[in-house]
Amino acid sequence: MSALTSPASDRGALLTEQPNPASAELDQLATAALVQLFCDEDRRPQQAVAAAAPQLTQAIDAISARLGHGGRLFYLGAGTSGRLGVLDAAECPPTFCSPPELVQGVLAGGAAALLRSSEGLEDLREAGRADLLERGFSEADALVGIAAGGTTPYVLGALELAQELGALAIALACVPADQAPMPCDIDIRLLTGPELLTGSTRLKAGTATKMALNILSTGVMVRLGKVHGNRMVDVAVTNSKLEDRALRILRDLAGVERPEGTRLLEESGGSVKRALLMAQRGVSATEAASRLEQSGGRLREALRLNAAR
Repeated sequence: MSALTSPASDRGALLTEQPNPASAELDQLATAALVQLFCDEDRRPQQAVAAAAPQLTQAIDAISARLGHGGRLFYLGAGTSGRLGVLDAAECPPTFCSPPELVQGVLAGGAAALLRSSEGLEDLREAGRADLLERGFSEADALVGIAAGGTTPYVLGALELAQELGALAIALACVPADQAPMPCDIDIRLLTGPELLTGSTRLKAGTATKMALNILSTGVMVRLGKVHGNRMVDVAVTNSKLEDRALRILRDLAGVERPEGTRLLEESGGSVKRALLMAQRGVSATEAASRLEQSGGRLREALRLNAAR
């Protein structure tokens, strides 16, 4: 039976599927009024994320504990939800110099679905499980299953697998839990309300999801010691922009001007942390690496360790 002829449940009661009274005449609005309406409604994602702060806090601590003991973080979803997870995962290596396998995005339909819609795959409950198992997902790992409407079979199947294995299962949706229960240990609900374009969850729901994922990944990396103050001291120096950022970090945190900063980065193999230790403690690149290893990669602890010597 094709997707067009298969019986479909009525999802009209879901918050993300309800019509928004504010946009009932959307096609009749002058462009300026249309833009202003979006500006007004786009305050809702911030409010929704703020309301979920307790669950986001819980998730950051729980994910950090898993990753600190060798686990990995998986974002999984279909359509816009899955693409947002892939985007956040892809940004972690250049921002935090994390191994590509540490944070992974799993999208229904794989890489091809990034560029071409394959939303029909979201109806396959077993596919979510299979895609995780293909990546060696285990009880040591953490899963964030992302489904704006909370009913995506692909995501529900993956969350069920996570619970069966004893992995950390986190649900992220934009509807109340009583409208769409999801199997999970931590339930993050971003209640952004009906979309201006009815059912188009790439809008407010997508914005709130992106904001929440920003908080999750950044918070986890802070807890893992990949940030010093508010600087990305684990940044990978892979292009001129990032080299400039690294040199400015060295200047601001250690008073090192650019020529000396360039030398330190070269001697440290491009490691900002090692270069900072070399500048602030007058040690070699080898000694800086050793002290960072002793402190679990946490620069602040490595600096205190050096001061005690």
